[in-house]
Amino acid sequence: MDKLISYFFIGIVSLVIGVILGYYTRQSLVKKRKGTIEAKLAKKISQTKKEAEEIISKAKEKAAKIISRAQEETESRREELLKTEKILFKREHILDKKISLAEEREKEIEEKIQTIKQARQAIDKMKEEVQKKLERIAGISAKEARKEIFKNIEDEHKKELVEKMQKLDREGEERFKIEAQKVLAQAIQSYALGQAQEITTTTLSLPSDEIKGRIIGKEGRNIRTFEKLTGVEVIVDDTPEAVIISGFNPIRRQIAKLALEKLIKDGRIQPARIEEEIQNAKEEIKARIQEFGQKAIYDTGVLNLPPKIVELLGRLYFRTSYGQNVLLHSIEVSHLAAAMAEEIGADVRVAREAGLLHDIGKAVDQEVQGSHVEIGIKILEKFGIKKEVIDAMKAHHDEYRAETIEAVLVKTADQISAARPGARKDTVENYLRRLKELEDIALGFSGVKEAYAIQAGREIRIFVKPEEIGDLEAYKLARDVASRIESELNYPGEIKVNVIRETRAIEYAR
Repeated sequence: MDKLISYFFIGIVSLVIGVILGYYTRQSLVKKRKGTIEAKLAKKISQTKKEAEEIISKAKEKAAKIISRAQEETESRREELLKTEKILFKREHILDKKISLAEEREKEIEEKIQTIKQARQAIDKMKEEVQKKLERIAGISAKEARKEIFKNIEDEHKKELVEKMQKLDREGEERFKIEAQKVLAQAIQSYALGQAQEITTTTLSLPSDEIKGRIIGKEGRNIRTFEKLTGVEVIVDDTPEAVIISGFNPIRRQIAKLALEKLIKDGRIQPARIEEEIQNAKEEIKARIQEFGQKAIYDTGVLNLPPKIVELLGRLYFRTSYGQNVLLHSIEVSHLAAAMAEEIGADVRVAREAGLLHDIGKAVDQEVQGSHVEIGIKILEKFGIKKEVIDAMKAHHDEYRAETIEAVLVKTADQISAARPGARKDTVENYLRRLKELEDIALGFSGVKEAYAIQAGREIRIFVKPEEIGDLEAYKLARDVASRIESELNYPGEIKVNVIRETRAIEYAR
């Protein structure tokens, strides 16, 4: 027992001693390791400081170089600025001198102008005094003297003057006529368009006269409904197998014709069917209007027009002027104006577009107040058509002055298209009235014996009294008659004024 206790105490003492020894051993090892890490850290810090010093040194060197380079550039720019400043100062000095010289010259010129004005006034005053003295001495005024001198010269050299005027007029007329004929001939030959003649009535053929009764309906119910919905007049008379659709508006006539054709083909003619077919006809005519407008712009090559303008062009197909289809006329004018513009070097695009649009106002002139030219200008301005095109189209009836060569070409093309044979159909009354107006104008001049309008009003022949009208007076009479016709009459194309003076010597041998 005592031995066990002794062993137990010995073991405890040994354990305590081992723990103490282990602790101190561990502390010693830690201190050694700690010394090693600190040494490494110190070494790394030293290396880092050394690298930092090197980097700072290099950075300082680079900064010094950059600063030095910047200073050099600054100095260089400063020198350039100084040079530029010197040049500017020098130029400013020269400019000041020039301005000063200009002002001096302007002053000198002004003084000279004043001197000239004073001299001119003095000369005018002297002229007046001399003229008064001459008038007082001669006993006649300067105006009367001038008139007398011109009369004497005219009497002495009348024949020479007439011959010279005729020669100059003939040479100039022949030269320009040849050139104009070339341009017009080439333009007309390059394009020729057939014209459809239209009137204010449309005749519709019927399969039999029995259909007339169904068109009229019980107590006229069908025909009244038809006329009310279409706005036209249907004439059912004794004409065999035909009815006449009458109306001033060609679109309404076409709608009425189309609807009536479908009703006759279907056979069921009653108010409900009439209303339905008229509505269908309106839709079909609307589609045709768009189709005609598209065809017109493709035919002429004017493809940049707004859709509303294209629709208005299509409406022109159903509009006539003196029996001439306005859309076909507009297409023809477009081609003719473009051809002439190409020949003389004008703007082909403007001439082509203005020619196509020159009568655009006629599409709505029955609905809007004003001339078709004024209406057309407003339409084109509203839809943003270029000013040069509007300027070229608005002068074709002389309501506006032709300010551009394209305007003259459009006007010429319009007259060519309207005046060529077969293009227009005129009434007998208008034809006779135009001839009488021409003859009345010629007969209104003194010395005129007879006047005859011939060639459908394209020429007027004036026979004068030879004892009252001389050669020079005949030449003047032709010009006066032509000027009066231009100012008082409206006509397509041109009218030739032909003054004829003849002296007949008659003697009898007995």
